[in-house]
Amino acid sequence: MHPDTAERYRSVAQQLHDVAKPMRVLSRLNWPARIREEFLAGGASALPAPAYDPFDATDTLAAVETARSSLESGSAVDDWLGRECDAIERTARMLASVGTPDFHEYSALLYGSPTRPLPFDPTTPLDLAQRIHTILDELAATKLLPQPVRDQTALDVVSVLEPAVREHFGESAPEILIVDELSANAVASTSRIKVRRDAKFTRKDALQLLNHEAHIHVATGLNGRAQDDIPILAIGHPGTTRTQEGLAVYAEYLSGTLGLDRLRRLADRIVAVQLAADGADFIEVFRWFRERSADDEQAFESTRRIFRGAPIEGGAPFTKDCAYLSGFLSVATFVRAAFVAGRADTVALLFSGKLDLWSVAALAELRQEGLVKPARFLPPWAADPSWVLSHLTLGTFQAGIDLAAVTEGVSDLLAHVPAVDIVAGARFRAAEAV
Repeated sequence: MHPDTAERYRSVAQQLHDVAKPMRVLSRLNWPARIREEFLAGGASALPAPAYDPFDATDTLAAVETARSSLESGSAVDDWLGRECDAIERTARMLASVGTPDFHEYSALLYGSPTRPLPFDPTTPLDLAQRIHTILDELAATKLLPQPVRDQTALDVVSVLEPAVREHFGESAPEILIVDELSANAVASTSRIKVRRDAKFTRKDALQLLNHEAHIHVATGLNGRAQDDIPILAIGHPGTTRTQEGLAVYAEYLSGTLGLDRLRRLADRIVAVQLAADGADFIEVFRWFRERSADDEQAFESTRRIFRGAPIEGGAPFTKDCAYLSGFLSVATFVRAAFVAGRADTVALLFSGKLDLWSVAALAELRQEGLVKPARFLPPWAADPSWVLSHLTLGTFQAGIDLAAVTEGVSDLLAHVPAVDIVAGARFRAAEAV
């Protein structure tokens, strides 16, 4: 790579970093706790009326255009930086259109939507969510699924997280905070993991948060901060969300902490986004969630996620909640395909910082030129990938099996066998406590 080209990449990456850093999307779309309190105190009968600070996109769009003007055509790195420009521009336009139907359009471009096909497959997130609901309903009929017991407090979760992150990150370990207001049960940045004070958790949730928030979100943030030559990798803008959340859910899956209750909640959110897109207002979506939630507070929080920045009357929701399952499937598919293609080496690049799957080719080139550093912090399953590789080896073999034929054979075998009444509660409770 010519030194002038390397310097051009450094310059564009720095410009994009400086433009994207102030656009803290979720902070700008946050609702104060009083909105929930007033809504529930009023019997959930009046639409909430959140207010947002206006966002002027003029300077941001001009800065993005300046960065874009330095790009050339024909290289993987230029193409990636061009997509970064597009994502940051769309983010600015989304924030400038809060409360309008345009907000939804930009949101769908950035995060996906329930009916937009996945990157590697014609399946849509809504198809996936409905399939998950069908399978979980079938499992529920077998009475094998225990009811999740949410008897753990925020303090209980923190007592598990704090020693674990100190061991994993050493002096770079994030601070663990218990806070009163939060958009989810827990949220991570590079330097902090926040846990909502009034949230209730299962015993498995602490390990799920460790794998999702710490081993992915904190780790990719720290790794991105170390990329002095390509600093845009330190910024988690909406263009990276599908991959980042997908990677985090994939980490839950590989670590055995992606419980069925969690999977159902992720599927519920996609269905609810579609309900809002079809015209359901805040109250109608809240009532839908209330039938599926432990309490009114949880139903409110699930609904609020979908109406952040969006018209409360429905029709144009915030689609970020589509990113989790669609991102998970995309990441899992990419990892498997890279393995089959003999390019498992590229999987480690996914932890280089805040990035999207399509940046891997560019990052491989930048890594070769010494402009991107190897990731310092990796989740345990990536630091020692032997388990993942054995899992992928068996998975590749299983993918070639004619499941329809096997299912037919097993169905015939068990056609006249009585259903077994399994008492598995004690076993499940023991597993949950691990």
